[in-house]
Amino acid sequence: MVFFINKEIGVRLLSVAIFIVLTSIGLVFSSWFIYSAGSTYMFLLALCFMALTLVSGFFNIFTSYSYYRSYFYTDYINKISSRLKPLLKFPTVAIAVPVYNEDPKFVKKNMLRLKDLEYPKDKIVYYLLDDSTDKSIRSELEKFSALNGIRYIHRNNRKGFKAGALNNMLKNSKEEFIAIFDYDEYITNTKFLMDLLPYFRDKKLSYLQTEKRYFKNSFFSDTIDLFDAFFFKFIQPARALNNTAIFAGSCGILRKSYLQKIGGFPEYIIEDTFFSFESDIHGYKSLFIPKVYAHGKPINRFTELVKQQWRYNYGDTQFVGYFFKRSKNNRKNLSPLSRIDYMTHGFGLNYISIVLLLFTMLSILIVFGQLSGQVFSVKNILNSSNIGFDLEILGISAFALSIVAPAILTKMYFKSLRKGLMIFLLNFSLAFIRTKAAVAAVLNMKGKTMWSGRKMNINDRQFTYSLKNSMMEVSFSIVLFAFSAIAMGIDNMYGAMWLLWYGILYISTFFLFYKYG
Repeated sequence: MVFFINKEIGVRLLSVAIFIVLTSIGLVFSSWFIYSAGSTYMFLLALCFMALTLVSGFFNIFTSYSYYRSYFYTDYINKISSRLKPLLKFPTVAIAVPVYNEDPKFVKKNMLRLKDLEYPKDKIVYYLLDDSTDKSIRSELEKFSALNGIRYIHRNNRKGFKAGALNNMLKNSKEEFIAIFDYDEYITNTKFLMDLLPYFRDKKLSYLQTEKRYFKNSFFSDTIDLFDAFFFKFIQPARALNNTAIFAGSCGILRKSYLQKIGGFPEYIIEDTFFSFESDIHGYKSLFIPKVYAHGKPINRFTELVKQQWRYNYGDTQFVGYFFKRSKNNRKNLSPLSRIDYMTHGFGLNYISIVLLLFTMLSILIVFGQLSGQVFSVKNILNSSNIGFDLEILGISAFALSIVAPAILTKMYFKSLRKGLMIFLLNFSLAFIRTKAAVAAVLNMKGKTMWSGRKMNINDRQFTYSLKNSMMEVSFSIVLFAFSAIAMGIDNMYGAMWLLWYGILYISTFFLFYKYG
């Protein structure tokens, strides 16, 4: 009997196989490392290596499984969509746009575009939620709102951040549904409400999220678009099959009555993830629609990406503690798959950043621990019978290849190896930044909820600005380069090359600040 496999699902199965093979290689090396350790010091290193391999293996295999499983979401959502009927009765909708010291021209342009939504005009109320501290921006937006029939709400403090602004709006809103858009999102499909509100005939549906993308602009911004596309193309559909689709903060619709029953948006820096979790705990449904209705302003500067990633990881780290606290008291309301989904979401960026740094530091200790009492020289490298050295290459390279895997997947699915390699580089360049955000969250440093890097002043040049904001990464890279030179001096060529490679990856933070600002 001959079995035929769809090309796309074949590619997804291949990705799962790649991660399984890489994880298996890492585990084989870790086991050999433990077995051959000749001292307590090396045994402890071996145990650490095994622990990190297990952590990376879990995340990599789970992510690749999500990638594979997302293939089946198309059929799932098509079955739901096929049963939809056009709206006969039009519920009232609040269109909410939170802003904070944003460029008024973007706000006004996108607010006016939202007025083009195809929906009975008497059923929509537009809200501009302005937390701006700049008086000139506030004045301009207030006048604009008055002239265009938009309800302008201003707060004198930023308590609760975006969540606080939305919760404040709830006190003044009587509409049945709330559609949220970011200030920089431009509607490209005006059927947003007409297409999506019919899904809410399911009385258990709490919220609905659409796919978010950025406008095309440059190689860097398009790469960031793919950076996020991995989540919306693969992770989000797989989660939606488990009823754990994440509300992504905008380009989505919420049922107001359920939001109120939950107690409004939890007032954290990433309120959307916390709200999604609370909705699930309360027994409500969620849905992800893999269709783009609006495009955001492209991220053209590395500094913008750093600020975004700092906020994400600060919030995700807060969510980890929140998850364990709330799930402990709601054991019956969360399935095992739901727990894994939320746990991996909270730990996701921490895994990529902190585990990278731990593997790097462990590599230094391994290189100078003279594994199995041998020094790996050029002669060793050319000696194919040296099974110990071969296993070290397999073990340490397995982890590196598992991180390079996004580049492979980007090539297979998005047809761009170059952008995939950039994504691989970005994970190293952001490692320290994400880790510092996680530490700030753990220590509850509220003043550090946003990235507090050095701003460029009038006397700074791009080199100075880049160096100031990547001092930790540059210092770490210099240390790695020094260790690489020492390893080369004692004829440990493989260790020297490995540490040199790590040093180049981490110093990329400086070059990305320098090239992309």
